[in-house]
Amino acid sequence: MTKTILEVENLKKYYFQPGGMFSSLRGEKRIIPAVDDVSFYIKENETMGLVGETGCGKTTIGRTLLKLTPVTSGRIIFNEKEITWLKEREFRPIRREMQMIFQDLDAALNPKMRIQSILKEALTVHRRLSDAEIDHDISELLEKVNLKKGKLSNFPGELSGGEKRRVGIARALAVGARFLVADEPTSALDVSIQAQVVNLLKDLQKNLGLSYLFISHDLRIVELISHKVAVMYLGQIVEMGLGGRIANEPRHPYTSILWSSLVEKKNKESTKALADIQKEGWGVFDFERPHTGCRFSPRCPVYEANGRPSICSDPSTPPQLQDIGNAHKVRCHFPL
Repeated sequence: MTKTILEVENLKKYYFQPGGMFSSLRGEKRIIPAVDDVSFYIKENETMGLVGETGCGKTTIGRTLLKLTPVTSGRIIFNEKEITWLKEREFRPIRREMQMIFQDLDAALNPKMRIQSILKEALTVHRRLSDAEIDHDISELLEKVNLKKGKLSNFPGELSGGEKRRVGIARALAVGARFLVADEPTSALDVSIQAQVVNLLKDLQKNLGLSYLFISHDLRIVELISHKVAVMYLGQIVEMGLGGRIANEPRHPYTSILWSSLVEKKNKESTKALADIQKEGWGVFDFERPHTGCRFSPRCPVYEANGRPSICSDPSTPPQLQDIGNAHKVRCHFPL
């Protein structure tokens, strides 16, 4: 049986902002639930896609898993060891196994360091190596990510977007990562380069047994690379299941609309739902103050079609993430 490498239980990350003048006088703070009671697991050699609109909490989840952002509550278990509240010194030996491919590599890669120095720094941060061992390991990394040796003398600003992605992946592999959080790894790349990056990640997973949390807006790529997919809305997972089922048989109205808006589908019901909601207009919503009850209800065509039932808006009856069979979970009172 494949071993679970990462388990997340009831993860919460709340941000607190002072309220208005009177709230401040009373000592009250405004709570922003960036991540609100999220649970999932990832097995070895598995990819979990994480999708949703900007601001839904995807990147925050990735950063909390790697302890780049402190959690408010919940548990993070990596390789059967709870790491949630480990101090930096205690977490340091584990950090090498958990790495992130950052979305903005222009900021993540030191613009004043040549590629060779960037990779050398990653190789030697946890190990003492001779110059010969460093040269050997760098050559192996370049081969793994299909990057030409001539690029070692370049600065990051002299590389193409796809080459920067390969350097980011190579740097993560250099420290011995087993689990990677890939935050929008194909964004701002040409379609052909996106395919190359995805194929590279799949090959590395097959050859090295890597596990990925793949965060992306591109649902086509998520469907292609992911074994399972979680759909987020305003800090919560609203649907989770096998990649093919999420794409072709979505049960949450939001998932159906999200996929229909970005992927050509033959499902007439999904197309109609999209047309109806576009006709009404999505409107402007305060993502920092989620609606009580079902958070999606103000934008939900199913809620409207059912006459706005009170169970959807009642704060005492928020929908729970329920298992509907075949490893498929949905957070909805009226699943499709």
